[in-house]
Amino acid sequence: MKEIGFVGIGVMGKSMAQNLLNYGYTVHIYTRTKKKADSLIQSGAIWHDNPAKLAEVVELLITMVGYPTDVEELYLSEGGFLETMRKGTVAVDMTTSSPELAKAIYSEGKAAEIDVLDAPVSGGDIGAKNGTLSIMIGGDRKVFEHVREVFEVLGENIVFQGEAGSGQHTKMVNQIAIASNMIGVTEAIVYAEKAGLDPEKVLQSISSGAAGSWSLSNLIPRVLKDDFSPGFFIKHFIKDMRIALDEAAKMKLELPGLELAEKMYQTLADHGLSDEGTQALIKYYQ
Repeated sequence: MKEIGFVGIGVMGKSMAQNLLNYGYTVHIYTRTKKKADSLIQSGAIWHDNPAKLAEVVELLITMVGYPTDVEELYLSEGGFLETMRKGTVAVDMTTSSPELAKAIYSEGKAAEIDVLDAPVSGGDIGAKNGTLSIMIGGDRKVFEHVREVFEVLGENIVFQGEAGSGQHTKMVNQIAIASNMIGVTEAIVYAEKAGLDPEKVLQSISSGAAGSWSLSNLIPRVLKDDFSPGFFIKHFIKDMRIALDEAAKMKLELPGLELAEKMYQTLADHGLSDEGTQALIKYYQ
């Protein structure tokens, strides 16, 4: 595959598209705010004013947008991707979205003779920039194998999870684990500060021990520098947690840790912090 479309040039999507350009792919791009794509255009990306027109010319289309409503509009609305993409091409939605929506797009894609994968990612802005994302894939294995080389440009931990929707379910597992972990690492640093300890030295002691985690090593150092810029937006994390809670309710599963985290982050959003990074949870205690 040489002609790749990338729709959604956000905090992570911008770096992902740049990595594809660096690897030599021809990358066609669209995002709602063209200015966000200026550096990619300067690097050789081909800009399209209309996402449907972009979809007509690519062999592989990748979407990395904000919300399930955005995904549904792009793929399933009148004049959407499943109507404008050529037969035999591949669409990969890397947005964290609803498993049920992923299944619906897969099914509609089959009817249109377009192969569809759901492939949400984890690793934040750092993983996107370094090409070290974890990628969780649902759909048909033969399609996954067909586009594997593209995934290998974007990530390191690439795992085919199973049928359509499995990638999104796996991402929900990821977000459930992160939600409670963020409470834990944040409370740990609040405790350290209240006890009069040097948080930097505390991190040296606990980061490589049993308490170690990605969030502790990558996000808490940002907290100590008062850096709350988004590697992942609070508003998107709230969206993810609500998807997970909805799926859990369908399974008659109670997740009190996730429920608590969602309420805490919603409190921050209510105070105008939706566009800050998830490490801003520290402000809940402040």
